[in-house]
Amino acid sequence: MGPAEQIVDWLREAPAPVSGQELARRLGCSRAAVWKHIAALRRAGYEIRGRRSSGYLLAAVPDRLGSAELAPHLRGSWRRIEWRAVLDSTQNLARDLARRGAPEGTVVVAESQTAGRGRLGRQWHSPPGCNLYCSIVLRPPLAPAAVPALALVVGLAVADAVQEVTGGRATLKWPNDVLLAGRKVAGILTELDAEVERVHHVIVGIGVNVNTDDFPPELAAKATSLRLAAGRPVARALFTAGLLAALEARYRRFLADGFAAMRSEWEACAALTGKEVRVTAPEGEVAGRVLGVDDDGALRLAGPHGELRVVAGEVSTRDFVSGRDGERA
Repeated sequence: MGPAEQIVDWLREAPAPVSGQELARRLGCSRAAVWKHIAALRRAGYEIRGRRSSGYLLAAVPDRLGSAELAPHLRGSWRRIEWRAVLDSTQNLARDLARRGAPEGTVVVAESQTAGRGRLGRQWHSPPGCNLYCSIVLRPPLAPAAVPALALVVGLAVADAVQEVTGGRATLKWPNDVLLAGRKVAGILTELDAEVERVHHVIVGIGVNVNTDDFPPELAAKATSLRLAAGRPVARALFTAGLLAALEARYRRFLADGFAAMRSEWEACAALTGKEVRVTAPEGEVAGRVLGVDDDGALRLAGPHGELRVVAGEVSTRDFVSGRDGERA
C-alpha cells in the first residue's frame, strides 16, 4: 500500500479529523509531502475536507477498485490488489507477476482495458470505470488435467456474487459464461502455465458487466449488466469483494474435494441441459443433446451413436442466446 492509500486508510478509520502533522509523522515525511498526496487524492476523486484547526476528514470516496477502496470490504485472505487505471489486459500483468513469483491470491484490477480478451482470443468490451475487469493468480497443487474444471468452479462463484447483488437467478453456460435472463453478464478465462505433471500457475480472468447500461449494437441483444438486472447502480467495490470471497471459498473446496463435490450445484444452474447443441472442439465438431457435466467438468452429450464427452470446446445452439462472439460482452 502506497502513501496515498495509507492516508485514505487512516482517514477512513479515524473517528475525527487527522492533522497533517500526524499524517506526516506516520508516513515519516514532511507536511508538504502530505499535502501533495492529499491533492493527488482529490484529483483522483476523493472528497477530503481539511481545516487548519482540525485536520483532514474523508467525506467520500470515488467508485474505484484500488486496494484502498476494496480493503474495508475484503473478507478472505486474498488481499494483494494490483490496481491500474488502464491496462492492455489484466491477464497479461497477472501472468507477468506470476512468473516473477507473485503469491497465490494476487488480484490484478483495471478500470479499463485496451486489449481485454475472452476465450479464443476474442475482444472483451471494456469501457472505463463502470465494470469489473480482474485476473487472479492461483497456484493449485493439481495435475494439469484437473485444471479445466476450475473454470466451472469460478463460474459458480461468480453466479453466487451476481445473485447476491441482483436477487435474480444466474445460469451457467458451459464452460465459462454467466447469464441473467439468458443474456451474458460475465465471462471467465483460465490460462495455464504447466509442465507435464506440474502446474506452475493458473491465471483466472473474470469480466463482469456491473454498471454498463448502454452496449454496442452488436451486443445489445445478448448482453446485460448487474445494474440493468437490479434496476439501480451497483457498488463495484462491495460486489468485487463479495466475488473474491465467494471465489476463495469455492476454490478451497475444489482443492479439498474436487469438482465432484460441486457438480450437483453446477448442474442446478446449467443453462443448456436438455438442449440440442453443436460443439466445436479441438478434435473436431460434435453435436448432441446436453445431458450435464461429469465429475471432472467435461460436458456430456447424447449423440446419434451414444453418449459423448467434451473436455473443451465452443458451444452453439439455435434456440439459445449463445453467441459465437458473445465473449465480447
